Amino acid sequence: MFQFIIYLRAICAVIITNAHYEEIYPISIVANGGLLGDVLFFAISGYCLYNIKTDFVQWYGKRILRIYPAVWIITLIYLVLGFYSAGSILEFVKLMIYPTYYHFVASIMILYIIYYVLICILKKHNQNPEKLLKLYMITILAIYIVVYLVVYDKSYYHIDSVYEPAIRFLFLESMLLGAWFREKGMQVTQKRPPHSWVAVLVCFVLYFASKMVFSRYRIFASYQILNQLLLFLLLFFAFKTFAGLEAEYKKLPRILQTLGKNISTITLEIYLVQYALIPRLNILRFPFNFIIVTVGIWGTAMALHWITDNMIVCVRKAFDRKKG
Repeated sequence: MFQFIIYLRAICAVIITNAHYEEIYPISIVANGGLLGDVLFFAISGYCLYNIKTDFVQWYGKRILRIYPAVWIITLIYLVLGFYSAGSILEFVKLMIYPTYYHFVASIMILYIIYYVLICILKKHNQNPEKLLKLYMITILAIYIVVYLVVYDKSYYHIDSVYEPAIRFLFLESMLLGAWFREKGMQVTQKRPPHSWVAVLVCFVLYFASKMVFSRYRIFASYQILNQLLLFLLLFFAFKTFAGLEAEYKKLPRILQTLGKNISTITLEIYLVQYALIPRLNILRFPFNFIIVTVGIWGTAMALHWITDNMIVCVRKAFDRKKG
């Protein structure tokens, strides 16, 4: 795996978790940026999954095996503990299969299908994959804008809500951007663009400034799609910048390398466990609540990862014995 993917994935987990700490910090605005972490995750998925070599059933089956065992285990545990509730069989099925309690799971399992189809078409019929990926992104953006202009409720700011169905246009765009970076290959990981951090900083400031303006002044709500365009621009420069530092990550202090790899390994589990834990572990004043919640999330995520890995190993061994 590319080194920049490891650290970028770890940073995404930190950003998303931080965005859920509104009740942890004395100033809630510090808990922000969750959508940035989401689009980075989707771009990472698009980057890592670009080289498709198997049929859809096998490919999608691997995605299910990566995500759902952890979802099932933590959902069952939280149901037993009373953190979640399912009053009927239908509600139970929704928690376990679709859409689950987690917006990321619902979105990624749908977008995997679309992504697979688009990439297979690209690989099979096109001599210029980079150009077709750009065409994909332009087309999806055009559809998104039409949907925004025709049916989107622009009376108030809500375009950055992960529970808005239209947000999946942005997530798919992010996956395809990741695929585009992968197609460019060594041009990205061996080329450190000049002034890249300046571009990241400028886009970062503009994105959060626009978010504040659109959310505070309803008169500007009609133009809130500009916030998504700025976020996508920020995603582009952030991904490009981190990829361009590929050769530098081995120079990081050993403790940062270990921490980055550890968090990167359990990013899914960190995401799954935190919703129920944050309000229940928030029992002291800052900064003690921050320490307790963060350690609790990390420890629970590690335990969930260990349980899931061992369960998958046991199932595979049983399947191999039955097959043999």
